[in-house]
Amino acid sequence: MPASLGLLLSGVPTIACPFPLLTVVPAFVLGRAYWLAVLVPTLLFFAWSPGLFRGQNTVPKRSFVLLALLTSLSVLYFLGSWKYGIQYQGSLFTHSVCIVNAVWLLLLWGLFLWKFSRSSFAANLFLQWIFFAWLAWYAFPYLGELP
Repeated sequence: MPASLGLLLSGVPTIACPFPLLTVVPAFVLGRAYWLAVLVPTLLFFAWSPGLFRGQNTVPKRSFVLLALLTSLSVLYFLGSWKYGIQYQGSLFTHSVCIVNAVWLLLLWGLFLWKFSRSSFAANLFLQWIFFAWLAWYAFPYLGELP
């Protein structure tokens, strides 16, 4: 669902449909079958979280490392793409998706820090799901000229 929100709601990037990197690159590669790109985040979620199928209560440390890496890369992405976002998508879009991404990241960091003090399957599932929802819907929005 989050992937379809990020990619399929409109034909151009919008605040509700920002064309996140995780789905837009596969969509460009797939051409006419672009709608299949919404399956990429789901497949990655299942590949990343096999412990959930065994009822794992703890969040894998690799998820924490990935969040740290993606937070850093997100900052670098916005710094490097800012000019193109303003030029092609406009100031409102660029500022809005930056703020929404900052809120997502603050939420994720808060949840990760809260989760590390607790152990439950439900909390682990929710944390992993919300993390991949951000990746599928809002992470690394399309900033620049459309092909």
